[in-house]
Amino acid sequence: MKTRHVNIPVFIPHLGCPNDCVFCNQRIISGVNEFSAESVIPIIESSLSTIDSDTDAEIAFFGGSFTGIDINLMENLLKIANSYLIQGRISSIRCSTRPDYINDEILDILKHYGVTTVELGIQSVSDKVLLASRRGHGFDSAREACLKIKSHDFKLGGQMMIGLPGASIDDEVATAEFILSVGADEARIYPTIVFRGTELCKMTESKKYVPITLDDAVVRSAKAFEVFIKAGVKVLRIGLCDSENLHSDSTYYAGPNHAAIGELVESEYYYGRIVKLLADSNKENYSDLILNVAKGHTSRVIGQHKKNKIRLLQEHGIKTLKVVEKDEIIPYDVFLKAEERKQNVFKIT
Repeated sequence: MKTRHVNIPVFIPHLGCPNDCVFCNQRIISGVNEFSAESVIPIIESSLSTIDSDTDAEIAFFGGSFTGIDINLMENLLKIANSYLIQGRISSIRCSTRPDYINDEILDILKHYGVTTVELGIQSVSDKVLLASRRGHGFDSAREACLKIKSHDFKLGGQMMIGLPGASIDDEVATAEFILSVGADEARIYPTIVFRGTELCKMTESKKYVPITLDDAVVRSAKAFEVFIKAGVKVLRIGLCDSENLHSDSTYYAGPNHAAIGELVESEYYYGRIVKLLADSNKENYSDLILNVAKGHTSRVIGQHKKNKIRLLQEHGIKTLKVVEKDEIIPYDVFLKAEERKQNVFKIT
């Protein structure tokens, strides 16, 4: 049995996408300036050489809009990936694309070459936000694309953004709920970063757009994260992959840029769940509090620089706090009990 999963990313920056969303600069985001089909096999081979035999490997065509590139190029890339699938050197193939580049013919081609997961850049369910972001399509396109992908028996990944122009936290929660409602199997949450060379950068310079702060991004992302976690939908990533481009003044301009934003969001989610549980139970029983959590989740529960622990002690009348990891507890579940009283256990719902 394979013990872990890794993606072998093949980035195709901005190929096949004539649209320029205000936030987009795939060359900066992916760190890939040019694309050559001849480089794909060396990329895959190099990655496979570092992967153990007990690892579940997947080729992932990311960046740009994979199903919008020239169809001959797309099929050639799929043939390469499929050859590794046939050899048993990988177990699956995925791609990411836009809602307006999905149709029955495209999905039949993807199915033929063994693609199992299609990730869709939904970004927002608000037509107002999509228009302000110059997304180039409305919400109806996203809904139709999701339904088509699921009707062709693909796994669906929904990608959404936090803090887009004109977006509210209600818009973002609604987007997460939509992704859930169409049967998505996975999700990604991306707080909006302002990169140089984008229309969003110009909008920021002219004060037409104000980037959200890191604290706002964490709180708003945690609300979307909660929607997915409650429903058992796996969140593959929160925030862009940390890279030099996120720290260089020549590429990064503004926005909630933090190397560990995913862990910050998970910690905020834990804090909200614990506070809710305290409110729903007899708070006086918890002056000395034990939190039972999943293996490996103590740091998320305590928070970076012990932020959650400090808030719980200062704001909720708790005198001592202890975190205990338990094998039987699943990630993101929490059980509370009072150390000096009966060990009543309350599960967060």
